[in-house]
Amino acid sequence: MSQQASAQEQSTPSLAEMKSNAAEAARLMRALSNENRLLILCYLQGQEMSVGELNRSLDLSQSALSQHLAVLRNDGLVQTRRESQTIFYSLRGDRATRVIETLHSLYCPDA
Repeated sequence: MSQQASAQEQSTPSLAEMKSNAAEAARLMRALSNENRLLILCYLQGQEMSVGELNRSLDLSQSALSQHLAVLRNDGLVQTRRESQTIFYSLRGDRATRVIETLHSLYCPDA
């Protein structure tokens, strides 16, 4: 067996890994499939915002915003920080940031 074939076999993920990665990607795509959740993530790109700031920026009721934020939090796309009675949201981790940056470059290249 050649070294190239051996290296390729080592880098090919197993079926179990592919299934796990596909399930994780599907969860991410489900979270992003809602226009309001996508807008929330766009607003949070590169900055932290309070729930009140997000509410003023989006045309959503407080209840609807809270539901969308809960989905994003449960899917690991946003994180929270509490300061007194104010809750601040920001993007969580590299995955969320990279996805939003990619979408921004594709759909808002001049912004």
